[in-house]
Amino acid sequence: MVKVTFMGAGSTVFAKNVLGDCIVTPAIEDLHISLYDIDPERLEDSRMMLENIKSNSGRTDVTITATLDRIEALKDAQFVVNAIQVGGYEPCTVTDFEIPKKYNLRQTIADTLGIGGIFRAMRTAPVMESFANDMAKVCPDALFINYTNPMCMLSGYMQRYTDIKTIGLCHSVQFCTAGLLRPVGLEEYIDNCKWEIAGINHQAWLLKITDMKGNDLYPEIKRRSKAILAGEMEPGHEFFNQDLVRHEMMHRFGYYITESSEHTSEYTPWFIKSTHPELIDRFNIPLDEYPRRCINQIAGWKKQREEVVLDHKLEHKKSHEFAAYIIEAMLSDKPYRVHGNVLNNGLITNLPRNACVEVPCMIDRNGVNPCYVGDLPEQCAAINRTNINVQLLAIEGMHRREKEYIYMAAMLDPHTAAELTLDEIRSLCDDLFEAHKDWLPEYK
Repeated sequence: MVKVTFMGAGSTVFAKNVLGDCIVTPAIEDLHISLYDIDPERLEDSRMMLENIKSNSGRTDVTITATLDRIEALKDAQFVVNAIQVGGYEPCTVTDFEIPKKYNLRQTIADTLGIGGIFRAMRTAPVMESFANDMAKVCPDALFINYTNPMCMLSGYMQRYTDIKTIGLCHSVQFCTAGLLRPVGLEEYIDNCKWEIAGINHQAWLLKITDMKGNDLYPEIKRRSKAILAGEMEPGHEFFNQDLVRHEMMHRFGYYITESSEHTSEYTPWFIKSTHPELIDRFNIPLDEYPRRCINQIAGWKKQREEVVLDHKLEHKKSHEFAAYIIEAMLSDKPYRVHGNVLNNGLITNLPRNACVEVPCMIDRNGVNPCYVGDLPEQCAAINRTNINVQLLAIEGMHRREKEYIYMAAMLDPHTAAELTLDEIRSLCDDLFEAHKDWLPEYK
């Protein structure tokens, strides 16, 4: 039997992608899916949905269970998928946006870096550490597959301070080349190109992109991008106008970034500036984007629930998520390449060894085998290091439960530091510590 446990199974749509993928993968035989959440209603929704997918898949060797008992969910699991959100939209996400606004600090997503990312990590790390403690007792050899943001802070924390084998997964790498090629009118190369990507999560770099004969596509991509920006050429897709920050970064620093412009704008000091409000319109930056998405998702859940939970004819087509491919590769010993978030340990030689980096990983019966990258282009490594500084100090603060490290992490955050003074940053952190006190362990 193969047991896959899903932590945070109330994330019904995401559970559909990851666990639906497992159900429609015949090589994952005699599959037991164990669902865990603290919300019994959403837990039952996910169970019903997966039962419908199972029923329509023709699989008779799949068992689906749901429980509010964490130990029961984890016992004897070989794979543990994590997709929790601690504190939810209300009150915690709202707090992460509204209190910084009082300091005139604006954000777009606030789940990966910045003041929002730091406090989201602080709320989440103790819960994930408790998962690791339980796993050490009932499934110590299981692979922990983390999808929860902030990816580098949380995966890095697990990799450095627990004994649980951990890989962090994101889907930005899978969509990177299509997101670049289609808007500049080079759609024919989406399935006919070779590429190399490495860096850190949400800020990995498209280091190389060629056609199948090895011809470099970057010069033509950049030529077309500049022509569209100058109004000399129509974009190949409307997405171009939502991706202006990444194109600006590509022209300034030479390489395209894996994650979206709304993310990239708040990982750097150049785009969201109270002293230059015109940049928001110029680069089409969607301030408060994540709360807006949350509100829309909450409002649309009733209709979506009917589509994914109550539809007895529900079927599933395999998604682009890596989890099922990893499980299949480890079970079958048929190697498969993913891009995973792992401890650096010299994989990218001009980034800190204790950083969590996103690199190619070969998966087989031996588990996760990260691939050596070497040096990134120096400007790419330099930008990564500005984000890694924040991540490493936040991880240190979470481990020690000491506020001083959290203050320093926030002081070194590129966007926060570009907007606020040192005293303002410390005051902002204190306000957030107070607002989140029911969700945080005690900090000295």
